[in-house]
Amino acid sequence: MRFPKTVRFRKVEAKIYGKSKAYPFYRVCGYVAGKRRMTSFVTYSEAKAAADKLVRDLAAGLQSAALTAKQASDALVALQTLEAHYQATGKRLTLAAVVDAYTRATTRLNGHTLGEAVDGYLSTVAPVKRMDLGQAVKQFIASRQPRTVAKDGKRPQLSAGYHYNVSMWLREFARTFPGYAVCDLTKELLNAYMSNHADVAPKTRNERRAVVRLFLKWAVRQDFLVATHRLLEADGMARESAQPEDIEFYTPNELAAMLHAANGQPDYKPLLPVIVLCGLAGVRLQEAARLTWKDVFRVAGHIEISAGKSKTRSRRLVTICTALRQWLAPYRKCDGALWTQCLDKFHSDFNALRESLDIPARRNGLRHAFVTYHFALHA
Repeated sequence: MRFPKTVRFRKVEAKIYGKSKAYPFYRVCGYVAGKRRMTSFVTYSEAKAAADKLVRDLAAGLQSAALTAKQASDALVALQTLEAHYQATGKRLTLAAVVDAYTRATTRLNGHTLGEAVDGYLSTVAPVKRMDLGQAVKQFIASRQPRTVAKDGKRPQLSAGYHYNVSMWLREFARTFPGYAVCDLTKELLNAYMSNHADVAPKTRNERRAVVRLFLKWAVRQDFLVATHRLLEADGMARESAQPEDIEFYTPNELAAMLHAANGQPDYKPLLPVIVLCGLAGVRLQEAARLTWKDVFRVAGHIEISAGKSKTRSRRLVTICTALRQWLAPYRKCDGALWTQCLDKFHSDFNALRESLDIPARRNGLRHAFVTYHFALHA
């Protein structure tokens, strides 16, 4: 038999080369994917069978013909690995997609392996726990509740009224997105939430933004949200410049009418000390409700507001003016708290007193009255 022997099928051909003294094997040679490929066999029958298969595969356009035996073995191992990954995770990946993603990643790692990059990422970024938004809000509210309770007669860390408002707004926030997890939140969702409150004042919107911001920071600490979430960059979360509100205050005649009415009516008499401290000393209502008579008379000529009772948590002394001294004189021998009931009771009784005198409601009008006239006298 003369060699080389040509094996043809349609327009594809391969050659079989015989044995030689230097190389005692039969060789099958053909062009696969534009490259010359040669395979060795011990017997002619094996070489002939391989050549016949090669030309038929190439004529049929089979891509597997372009693989060497080792490449074909590696491809099978890779496919088996991908199948095991699918069984474990439910995510099906193609070999081509995996190779593309791997090569793109390693190109950007400047010599580091993909394993090193993953280890570094997991060591610095906490895995996010998927938590329903409504459940997360409940946990947030519950975590802050103990801070509203005063211990050993001291002022609580967190105002009960403020906690109530925060809780109410966050429950409404969670109801806006039923079925969402915290990690599902997007900038678009936050924009939609803020657009629902377009009819309220800018100051109120800013307060709502602050509450959402407070919750998201807590969610990051709980690993419910990645630290790099960028949700606060949403247009709807940008703080607005609120226009200054009109300052409302009671006139001297209105304040005098309320003082005399409260002094002359037993039902309103408990209001009197709080009204005089707010209207004639500028003490905040919440601060006045925390004071005792010892705080009022301990320091001569001044009302002492300790750090534990001050809004700013810093001690200050408030000067007692002549009019205030006269109104406080009947209480010098009193002991205990100035106001012994809840603030809701004060608001209810004060509104009733004001309405009985046909005096309109003025937001924070007592403290504003003191500040306004004090500035006019001493500026």
